[in-house]
Amino acid sequence: MPHDSLPKGIEFLFKAGLPEGCFIPEDLSDEHRMIRKTARDFAHKEVIPRLDRIDARDETLILDLLHQAGELGLLAVDVPEAFGGLGLDKISSVVVAEELGCTGTFSVILGGTTGIGSLPIVFFGTHEQKEKYLPDLASGATIGAFALTESGAGSDAIGGCRTKAVSSEERTHYVLNGEKMFITNAGWADSFIVFANLEGSGFSAFIVERSFPGVHTGAEEVKMGIKGSSTTNVVFEEVRVPIENLLHEPGKGHVVALNVLNIGRFKLGASAIGACKIALKSAVGYAKSRVQFKVPISDFGVIREKLARMTAKLYMGESAVYRAAGLIDASLETMDTSVDGYSKATAAAIREYVVECAINKVYCTEALDFIVDECVQIHGGYGYVAEYPADRYYRDARINRIFEGTNEINRLLIAGDTLKRAAAEKWPLIDRVETLLVRTEQLSFPGASPEGDPLGLQQRLVAACKELIRLTASAAVEKLGRQAAEDQELLTRLADMIIETFIMESGLLRAQKVLNRLGEEKCRLFVHMVQSYVDEHIPGMAARANEALAYMESGEKLGVLLKALGKLLEHMPVNGIGIRRAIASAVIEKEGYPLD
Repeated sequence: MPHDSLPKGIEFLFKAGLPEGCFIPEDLSDEHRMIRKTARDFAHKEVIPRLDRIDARDETLILDLLHQAGELGLLAVDVPEAFGGLGLDKISSVVVAEELGCTGTFSVILGGTTGIGSLPIVFFGTHEQKEKYLPDLASGATIGAFALTESGAGSDAIGGCRTKAVSSEERTHYVLNGEKMFITNAGWADSFIVFANLEGSGFSAFIVERSFPGVHTGAEEVKMGIKGSSTTNVVFEEVRVPIENLLHEPGKGHVVALNVLNIGRFKLGASAIGACKIALKSAVGYAKSRVQFKVPISDFGVIREKLARMTAKLYMGESAVYRAAGLIDASLETMDTSVDGYSKATAAAIREYVVECAINKVYCTEALDFIVDECVQIHGGYGYVAEYPADRYYRDARINRIFEGTNEINRLLIAGDTLKRAAAEKWPLIDRVETLLVRTEQLSFPGASPEGDPLGLQQRLVAACKELIRLTASAAVEKLGRQAAEDQELLTRLADMIIETFIMESGLLRAQKVLNRLGEEKCRLFVHMVQSYVDEHIPGMAARANEALAYMESGEKLGVLLKALGKLLEHMPVNGIGIRRAIASAVIEKEGYPLD
């Protein structure tokens, strides 16, 4: 899309999205599809058959697979061509993350080196740093890691950082002391992106090689899941780091950390979608083969309804991930990677969509938890034993709600950043409650879809959700003032409303885009996904708003607000049971995700 028409971050809350401006999986180019096939073949032919050995942490095998991935270009997608990479767009990056998401532990290992282990250098490194480190990281000759977390600094990784760096008297190197915890790839990483408080400057980032004297790693953690990944502490004792290994600017480590974590979040969402797909496929395959009462359990209504709900969640998450990737790509595509100001411009472009990246991380990891849980349930007792893969899917999924900032922290970020940004940029999120109540009274919403528009009702409900967020946020600011941005219980409810609205609109825009291209008959499954999901999740929007409004108001004022809420979301329900039966039939026929 033209850069001047590119939606800004959180703008989806104030403007109706346009299908033609939304990137969807059906827009993938031939090159994207070739990359997808390469990644998919590698995952299913080389990695998945060896997952037992990977979970046993067979280091020789794991490093060999990383080298194979490097030879295929799967580690080089985000690295500029000038430094040994492919320099592809973020859509390509999402495609690879999604396809390798089905490999569980291995996707974590690969993501640790291609994402947070390399991107700090890609985005913020000097030309010399890029020349020195990126070619080997892109080829798989070396492995990267990201050392941020400490024993007393998890969610507060910047404010709680105790690792120290001091400049030497001769200004030739820094002396680094401290300890990092839970570092992915630490046991075999060749380079670490390390964050420390630099004396006189503050929180800063450094590139530290394992070979530097004084770098030590501890024993491997015994973990609930992702058992094959290396996770250890890293100790720095009087480590002499060359002055040229300072990453970005002194005191600007937070710029490196926060922006790379933003990209990490949206790529983690893509990886979770890949994991969702293999778990759904496993559940369908088992349901078709498991016979009870002389019929496959895939014939049972309760099983079919589970499969339909799993699929609708997957569809919505997939739609949101590719929508966000399209936004970031469009924001970055005009930038010249060779210019001096590229790092700052990149940081600004990524920061623009911090809320959308966090939304994808939260929603997709929680959708995955729902899907793997249902996968185990469909397997029954067999889902609880290691003989079947449902056991591994379930264990490996749980870490994702902790990775890249816990989902609780990300919810606070989503709501808090939205409130602060809307106020700073004078966007129409906050208004006088009386004004919004008058506006709500004047809105005329039909009770059902207009004739000939299968998604008219869902489009109206998404618009109503945006009005509901404005009403809730305005009531919060009016009642609590600046304290609203610090009230965590309130923020989490507002965040859930923002998340659901972005997710529902993403699925809606995708279906509308396909509908406009192919017509209703060929788009029926897309329409069913949106109808089913929106109808089922609108009550949750109302429940969160009810709780938030009842916390802030009471008596007659609360009654007026709740009446407005009811008017906004009033609608005739769709035939959810019938729609989910149709979705389940498509899933069972395809033996997996029917839109893949």
